Amino acid sequence: MTHGYLMGTDQPDTEIIMPEGQTTTAGHAIGILVVDLWYPLLPGNVANASTYNFPVIYKVLKGTSVDEILSGDPSVLKLIIEGGNELIRLGVRAVVGSCGSFANYQKEAAAAISVPTFLSVMLQIPLILQSLMPEKKVGIVAASSDEQLEKVFDQCDIKDPSRLVIIGAQDLPEMQKIDRYERGFNSFKLEQELKELVSQSIKDHPEIGALLFKCSDFPPYAWAIQNATRLPVFDMISLINWVYFGVVRMPFRGFI
Repeated sequence: MTHGYLMGTDQPDTEIIMPEGQTTTAGHAIGILVVDLWYPLLPGNVANASTYNFPVIYKVLKGTSVDEILSGDPSVLKLIIEGGNELIRLGVRAVVGSCGSFANYQKEAAAAISVPTFLSVMLQIPLILQSLMPEKKVGIVAASSDEQLEKVFDQCDIKDPSRLVIIGAQDLPEMQKIDRYERGFNSFKLEQELKELVSQSIKDHPEIGALLFKCSDFPPYAWAIQNATRLPVFDMISLINWVYFGVVRMPFRGFI
């Protein structure tokens, strides 16, 4: 049948078949690879399915840790490729990652997975930089400013790291609870802490012209931080939405 979107009761006059190799599920174009961890995942988090206005499907990479992914542990690549191929068998049209540091595996994974693969929010950086005046920079709001990003820059074709300002949240009390995988954290307090951190960073670096949340725990606070800073805010949700509307096009409705 056509690869397009089915509109309500307008049934296609054609034989409907299941794509070869697809197992007995359908309707989820985006497959999301997630780290094997446990703490509250709020709406807005990549790993919370209610974040999206369309169905998604998850594959937990069992046994993985954030530390392994931050360091680019080579053993994780095999799990990413296997997980991506499993999601393809479930019918996805694109594979994405839940952690910004999945960027450590971007090029190898994209070369091995047969659907478009966007492992990291950092893939947006070259496009955002192209949109800004030459003297402007992107503020990267990360879980920690101590992360080693050289491989991330290479994997995501970020040519000029001097145009990035890394804003690390490692000293925020509520972020430390998440880092320790505690049973819970105070989301209101974390929002206030992030707003203060980002606002101060912009005062210190007035050349920041846009923000990007590298950590997938931060998109729940994108509205509040944009409201406080009046800057564009990009995150993994903005990337996933963009990918979805590329792989699932729908007819336009309207009039002339």
